[in-house]
Amino acid sequence: MIKDWRTTIACAIVLLFGITLFLFGTNGFSAFTAETARVNKLVQDKPKFPNVTLEDSKGRDYAISEFKGKYVFITFLYTFCTTVCPQLEMNMSKVYSALQPKYLGIDIVFLSISFDPARDDPGTLEKYRSYFHSDGETWRMARIPNKAELDSLLKAFGVIVIPDGYGNFTHNSAFYLVDPKGTLVDVMDYKKTDKAAKKVAAILKREAGE
Repeated sequence: MIKDWRTTIACAIVLLFGITLFLFGTNGFSAFTAETARVNKLVQDKPKFPNVTLEDSKGRDYAISEFKGKYVFITFLYTFCTTVCPQLEMNMSKVYSALQPKYLGIDIVFLSISFDPARDDPGTLEKYRSYFHSDGETWRMARIPNKAELDSLLKAFGVIVIPDGYGNFTHNSAFYLVDPKGTLVDVMDYKKTDKAAKKVAAILKREAGE
């Protein structure tokens, strides 16, 4: 009898310990994967877009302040990618096309940032953007030539990029929304384009007082 009682207590302690670890590891049951927990933390922390110099497909250099007063819808990619990146940019084009043209370039800009600046020079980005009907203005493709600056942005936005040693990268993918003050306010599933488009459209309408 005493042995059974002790066994029950021990099992209860193990179960409680496991639940506690799960709570800490998943932000209180709200996240069930490491990626979801990462996204939740980013949205909660709301990091600022670091002070970096972007170079776009037109060869123009500027900081994120170029878009001050506008929302910026962002993806991270590399043009030599043959797996997720083409789908990521195709899905970005769907969100772009779903928004009313009156908002584009005025209230929001789209920005695809390469994390492979050595190969993704302006000429390469200029060719790549044409595949997705990016106009190079309201939707720009750019790189960050300075490695330290690039690393600071990837770290701030929780973008994981792991080179495989053969010119390719393992990386996570998402839609990132930065507000007019340069603060990351949302991270969206790039596979759910309709949901992302509706969310962005609602934000723009609210900001416009519509």
